[in-house]
Amino acid sequence: MEGEAPSVISHDVRTGTRPDRNLALELVRVTEAAALAAARWVGHGEKEEADQAAVDAMRLMLDTVPMDGVVVIGEGEKDEAPMLHNGERIGDGSPPEVDIAVDPLEGTRLTARGMPSALAVIALAERGTMFDPGPSVYMEKLAGGPEVADLLSLTEPLPEVIRRVAERKGVDAAEITVIMLDRSRHADAVAEIRSSGARIRFITDGDVSAALFAVSQGTGVDLLWGIGGTPEGVLSAAAIKCLGGQLLGRLWPRDDDERQAAVAAGYDLDEVLDVDRLVAGTDVFFAATGVTDGDLLQGVRYLGDGHATTESLVMRSRSGTVRTVQARHDRPKLREVTGGRYG
Repeated sequence: MEGEAPSVISHDVRTGTRPDRNLALELVRVTEAAALAAARWVGHGEKEEADQAAVDAMRLMLDTVPMDGVVVIGEGEKDEAPMLHNGERIGDGSPPEVDIAVDPLEGTRLTARGMPSALAVIALAERGTMFDPGPSVYMEKLAGGPEVADLLSLTEPLPEVIRRVAERKGVDAAEITVIMLDRSRHADAVAEIRSSGARIRFITDGDVSAALFAVSQGTGVDLLWGIGGTPEGVLSAAAIKCLGGQLLGRLWPRDDDERQAAVAAGYDLDEVLDVDRLVAGTDVFFAATGVTDGDLLQGVRYLGDGHATTESLVMRSRSGTVRTVQARHDRPKLREVTGGRYG
């Protein structure tokens, strides 16, 4: 039963604990707003404008959520894009105290070009439980579903990991598909994966969506590997704590200056970070709304009568509930109540 208690977990003398309000159901309003705002820029070739629209709409809605939130992961630092800043306080200031990771528009280039799989994403966990990567902007990542979670390794050769995954699934390595970003820095790994006989599905952007694809059943994707953003790594870990599976990450400095900064800040660059290290909380919430159509979610669609539809994924780790939320929005009314910020 959904209640009105202000804390994330409330005591009940009859059962010990009972679920209180599901913050993910409130956060989906935030990702819907960001998606609706960004969708107005789909195909216009304007990455910054799309990102700024998503950020503004997300911040507007976050301030209405009953919580005392601190942004631990704010997307945008690596390319000086508009963002919700690390350390920014959001929510109305009431309990619970939480850490927040955001990517108001995962896939700015996808949106600008009208390409598939752009998302608006947010995750939330108890205060002090989200990994702060400090100066490390990129992370090597490997993700897979519950069936193969114990087989994953970043310290062993990729072909060996693929061989074990294929054996566990009862298939030949040629039937294993690895999804990864199409980047020149991946050239050596591409050769390793192909030497194992496995297939590669390249994506241009959007490795949160790809990580969810890798841990979900029936997608035709078995693993995610690649060097991508640390914000996306923490967001992916939050989602995987809800869905099941595993993500392993290892910080990947881009140059000597970044390496020295990370070491000086006390980071162990050899440490392999799993989902419980990236998001240590036990009550994790995740919401994502499609901006453009993709394998994971349908994007914003305009109905021609002043309305638009959205499709979202809403998850909570403690209950294990995963919801797909389809919504119909009256755009003129939204513009009226938000001062034209989105709709």
